[in-house]
Amino acid sequence: MSDAMTMFELIGAGGDGHDAITAPGREALDYAGLRAQAKRTAAALNQRGVGRGDRVAIVLPNGPEMAAAFVSVACAASTAPLNPAYRRDEFAFYMKDIGAKILIVEQGSESPAVAAANDLGIAIEEITVPDGAPAGVFEFVRSSGEAEGAFAEPDDVALLLHTSGTTARPKIVPLSHRNICASARHIREALELTPEDRCLNIMPLFHIHGLIAAVSSSLGAGASVHCTPGFNALKFFAWLDDCNPTWYSAVPTMHQTILARAARNSEAIEKSKLRFIRSSSSSLPPQVMAELEDTFHAPVIESYGMTEAAHQMTSNPLPPRDRKPGTVGVAAGPEVAIMGEAGPLTEAVGEVVIRGPNVTRGYENNPKANAEGFRDGWFRTGDQGRLDQEGYLTITGRLKEIINRGGEKISPREVDDVLMNHPAVAQVVTFALPHDKLGEEVACVVVLRDGLEASENDIRDFAKTRLADFKTPRKVLFRDEIPKGATGKLQRIGLAEKLGLV
Repeated sequence: MSDAMTMFELIGAGGDGHDAITAPGREALDYAGLRAQAKRTAAALNQRGVGRGDRVAIVLPNGPEMAAAFVSVACAASTAPLNPAYRRDEFAFYMKDIGAKILIVEQGSESPAVAAANDLGIAIEEITVPDGAPAGVFEFVRSSGEAEGAFAEPDDVALLLHTSGTTARPKIVPLSHRNICASARHIREALELTPEDRCLNIMPLFHIHGLIAAVSSSLGAGASVHCTPGFNALKFFAWLDDCNPTWYSAVPTMHQTILARAARNSEAIEKSKLRFIRSSSSSLPPQVMAELEDTFHAPVIESYGMTEAAHQMTSNPLPPRDRKPGTVGVAAGPEVAIMGEAGPLTEAVGEVVIRGPNVTRGYENNPKANAEGFRDGWFRTGDQGRLDQEGYLTITGRLKEIINRGGEKISPREVDDVLMNHPAVAQVVTFALPHDKLGEEVACVVVLRDGLEASENDIRDFAKTRLADFKTPRKVLFRDEIPKGATGKLQRIGLAEKLGLV
């Protein structure tokens, strides 16, 4: 697979009769059907005056039609999948920011995106699923007739996503076909995917993790992806039994929720044929990695990704090579280095930087962010880390998340890793709590294991024997659930405010 590819060429990897997209209770869509869907979509868009370089907002529920719409629309125009849970003002902001030309929704959709599009004068196109159609097949409600569509080129923008905007205005990340196809190839190679593999997708398909790690890498390998309606811990094991996947990818909080229900689903686990389990998008506690491997009898592969890199940057290798718990593995696609103020560092802590064919050429309409985000051809990830002698990367924290307690710098991840060893702790996230004299103080929120108890003093006493005094949390909160972002990631920045502490 060449990096100078397009999404249409990517889906050329699969054999005509081989399953491409499947879904619970639906007939499979094979590769010939997916390519036909892409051609019909390109023709329909072209007839509406939408083509290369035009932006198409997509607001569809998780599932096979969302996966097929992303791939098919990208073959002809630039896709912008949006979180269906957004409010009207949020839809208006994102669609205006990218200059969306049309919005694609389900027929009869009551999403506030429709009202936002009407406010902005953006054309609305509804899609419908024909009765009995294979998973992923859709039609535009306004029939277009038959015609040939024009396809995108490798350097055209295939996907537009926004950064989280936790501390600043969200930035637009344009990813070209070249970027996406390179990342799909990197994931395929790291995971040794073949046409015999099947991915169980539980990640949201408005997020880079689901779009690239699950969908694009599978299709680029000629394999299949089983598209669920989204993560549901109550249904996960039934999907596992029904789909019989060889792998799935998720964020750590999803893995932890799955583990909490594993004991009640031992039969489905014993029948499963998982070749590996993948974790990405935030750090996986080594304790959770060990529990997953013990439960599913499959290696857990932790990877490191971000939107600006079209997802994957590093990955722990498959056996027989070493997996190092607590690391995010070795470079798996782009070049990876550690940068200090004076230049590259060796075996020292600094900022993680990357460069390669999967990395965006720059934020859109944001010269200030580009000046800050790129240095001498390297993209600055904003993460702090170090590389060991074998090239394994350890992330020590997000630079913006480092807690500055009166001049003492504390990595929240280090505190998390220690507290996860407490026998009563199921989940923990450490964060900065504003302090009038020290600037910031260390705080954490803890979710306890079912049936176990611990007090604030228990947690603090446990930490005191393992951490320097200035790293010990001064505030410990207990919750049934930790507030998470739309993709299931724990978000340290702004957590004190979300928890009502400031």
